[in-house]
Amino acid sequence: MNVKSKPTRILILVLFIFLIKSATASAQTKTHPFNPLPKQWDEAIPQGNGMLGTLIWEKNNVLRFALDRADLWDSRPMKGLHRDEFSYQWIVQQRLNNNYKPVQEYFDHPYDREPAPTKIPGAGLEFKFTKGLVLADAQLNLDEAISEISWKNGTRLRSFVHAEKPIGWFKFENLTSDFEVELIPPAYQNAVKISGDPVGGDDLGRLGYEQGTLTKGNNTIIYKQKGWGDFSYEVIVSWKKVDAKTIEGIWTIRSNPDNFKSNINQKSLEEMLKSGFEQHKKSHSAWWSAFWAKSNLQIPDPTLQHQWEMEQYKFGSSARENTPPISLQAVWSADNGRIPPWKGDFHHDLNTQLSYWPSYSANHLEEAMGYLNHFESNKENYKRYTKQFFGKEGIAVPGVTTLDGTEMGGWIQYSLSPTVSAWISQHYYLQWRYSMDKKFLKTKAYPWIKSTAQFLEQISVLDAETGKRKLIISSSPEINDNDSSAWFTKTTNYDLSLMQFNFKIAAELANELNLKDEAKHWKEIYAQLPELALSEKKELMVAPDYPYSSSHRHFSHMMSIHPLGLVKWEDSDVSKDIIRASIKLLDTTGPKGWVGYSYSWLANLKARAKDGEGAANALTIFAKAFCSSNSFHVNGDQTKSGYSDAHYRPFTLEGNFAFASGLQEMLIQSHAGFLEIFPAIPASWDNVSFNTLRAEGAFLVSAKRENGRVETLNIYSEKGGQLKVKSPFKKFEQKINGKVKIGKSENGFILIDFEAQSSISLKSL
Repeated sequence: MNVKSKPTRILILVLFIFLIKSATASAQTKTHPFNPLPKQWDEAIPQGNGMLGTLIWEKNNVLRFALDRADLWDSRPMKGLHRDEFSYQWIVQQRLNNNYKPVQEYFDHPYDREPAPTKIPGAGLEFKFTKGLVLADAQLNLDEAISEISWKNGTRLRSFVHAEKPIGWFKFENLTSDFEVELIPPAYQNAVKISGDPVGGDDLGRLGYEQGTLTKGNNTIIYKQKGWGDFSYEVIVSWKKVDAKTIEGIWTIRSNPDNFKSNINQKSLEEMLKSGFEQHKKSHSAWWSAFWAKSNLQIPDPTLQHQWEMEQYKFGSSARENTPPISLQAVWSADNGRIPPWKGDFHHDLNTQLSYWPSYSANHLEEAMGYLNHFESNKENYKRYTKQFFGKEGIAVPGVTTLDGTEMGGWIQYSLSPTVSAWISQHYYLQWRYSMDKKFLKTKAYPWIKSTAQFLEQISVLDAETGKRKLIISSSPEINDNDSSAWFTKTTNYDLSLMQFNFKIAAELANELNLKDEAKHWKEIYAQLPELALSEKKELMVAPDYPYSSSHRHFSHMMSIHPLGLVKWEDSDVSKDIIRASIKLLDTTGPKGWVGYSYSWLANLKARAKDGEGAANALTIFAKAFCSSNSFHVNGDQTKSGYSDAHYRPFTLEGNFAFASGLQEMLIQSHAGFLEIFPAIPASWDNVSFNTLRAEGAFLVSAKRENGRVETLNIYSEKGGQLKVKSPFKKFEQKINGKVKIGKSENGFILIDFEAQSSISLKSL
């Protein structure tokens, strides 16, 4: 076998990247304007590194940094949740006996009534100038993740949260007046005026914390705050005078206990301050340069192009392999004296899953591992929950959790759903398919998927009449809210799709690991599941006898199309009919009950249906109507243009990242067993290109379309293997680096065999 040396393999990859980058015109610096300075926290300049975050805005005419850290949590147990009745079987009986009010009182209402458990904020860092300043310009440089604010007197502020270190920096230049630096504690001591509002957030005073301490030294301020139980944190800010007109400062937040090993002590902080802003900016900018080099795209729609760039920036600011995963607001907790919307928690009935959709094809697998590492580290807690609540073995995950994976209650059809871990299984599967990392498959992906399959087998039963496997009660987020009718007595398409998917991939991965007996067992269980429920018009239903008939934000009944891909456009005419009919029903039923993420999800669905015009339209509506001026998804239609009956503005991130996924689905798809480029772009997009988007099988793909014709397609294989490509060419020439064998084109497809770390470039003739 021809085995290339490591230097040769690296040279091939470098050459591959060089060729595709050279073929693309140099892009202008990516920026986002913030002029005038935002006057609301949810319009602020966001910066972060997955652990620390800041929002820069102007509060009461004072420049303010809202400082945050991902593991600042009040983790007190949800009051009244873990009572004797905390049992799936008890809930089943209450539902079947039509005595459901006690269930709502015990397990739904505490989430609304109680202030915690919850994510909590860090502090405010304010700069009060002795003389008023008139803003000249403010912008965020996305390429370097550095914000810059300039005033008409020549004063300039640059700031960043370091990409790899638990520190934030600020630098004032050309100062013409003095200013005070103040740390402002969160409003833990304020009078409580708002209570029982999980969407808008209760006042922080409800948490009952003692007053924290502020210690001011020589150019240093330290704020210490005790939280619930043995948790505490401290915020440290230090600064120095570089010259008569320049001040540099540094800040950090320390958690106790420091479970993520992200604390730095004051002495280390002082040493970093000595080395200076510019020195740390170099390593920070280098990380971001590497991040942006992972993938990029160019489309002719400036609105969608910029929104995608903002989503990539936010993902790079909120996701790391060794930090907590992206929660509802990640490192940007509310800075309004209140608990974050929906407690800033981890919603696994949609929100966390959508947040990682774009990571795979955008080639950010390392950052995506932060999501799966979270589940790995909390496995024992999930097993405890599975045994305590369901009375079963294996792994079930609560749909709403704290930082350590503990259940929080809420609408229990979703917060205590039996199929949550199966949706998480898909992310394990995608990480495997896009990386082809055999060690990950053996040690993480299959063990998770197998444990989930074991639980699903135990929690389901065989129907005495049909012989098919079913759940005794079943739900579909968030149909019928938390009413007793939200528990269906026939298995919903949502639950069924997740069960089908989990058993199917359990068999597939067991085979991959040569575990033949296990694969055989999972295939047998899969065969016991019924078909998806369809209407007479072949529309996917919510459940048997329950059609999708009223507008709803959560397209849970269509999970089988996207994201799970159980019903594929490419499979058959029958599949096409199901997809067309189901999407048409969404459109004709209308968007009254939708929110922002509904449009992002719709774009993914329409891209899978090869409807480029429809996908682009959905993304455009999302970007223009459902985002604040800093690009944050705020759920409601801010334009009041009839895109939704919801006009509120609670900030959550899942809609943002689902947007990025939708655009990427328009440009590249590999879920159907072959690679297809530009599968769902509008006819008017004559000039489109992308670089090193990732396809299943661990292939990096770049392509360019000019004047309505695909000109180039470049493919690099990390792990080797065969790739089936839907050919965009009538005729082409090829250039090969490494060992690549291209087969004969048949029925519009090309079969290409790659050795690991080899590449091929195809050019239209």
